[in-house]
Amino acid sequence: MSSTEIKASDVKALRERTGAGMMDCKKALTEAGGDIEQAIEILRVRQGKKIQDLGERTASEGTVQAYIHAGAKVGVLVEVDCNTDFVAKNDDFIAFARDVALQIAASPTVKYVSREDVPDDVREAEARIYEQEAADKPENVREKIVSGKLDSWYQTIVALEQEMHNPKFDGKTVQQLRDELAATTGENVVIRRFARFAVGQ
Repeated sequence: MSSTEIKASDVKALRERTGAGMMDCKKALTEAGGDIEQAIEILRVRQGKKIQDLGERTASEGTVQAYIHAGAKVGVLVEVDCNTDFVAKNDDFIAFARDVALQIAASPTVKYVSREDVPDDVREAEARIYEQEAADKPENVREKIVSGKLDSWYQTIVALEQEMHNPKFDGKTVQQLRDELAATTGENVVIRRFARFAVGQ
């Protein structure tokens, strides 16, 4: 099974069940021929204790945090969920939610939590632009150029793929911090949704 046949919904489901990174989940699913149970085994072998099958445990606890920028012209509300009330009250969990709110406040182009949330028509319209831009390039490199440009575009509009602006995070992405928190808490950490408000927009 080629990676193009791996459904985004399966990658998302695997991510929610294991807390593993999106690319790791995609690779494991590709290796497992799309079999989620087998992909979980591959991830557990590869990543050891960091990965556990969170199964159908829904992330029904969590926190809503807010960030209002100095001058009160930009504000963000973010909901981050987990499995238990105990973790929802954990200082690291709350700090993560606040850091995400601050990140989104500083990133006016971010509109979606994950790649899977980007509507197909929006992605396809963007891809068409890149295909036209690459039309004069040799055919064998066109696909790679379009794919690379789409990856760069996702980094501007998808919260999980953003590099944290705060230098204390050493250039880690929101996804990497989420994965680390999921590994240390042993829970399914999910950025459920966010809203960014800016005066005049």
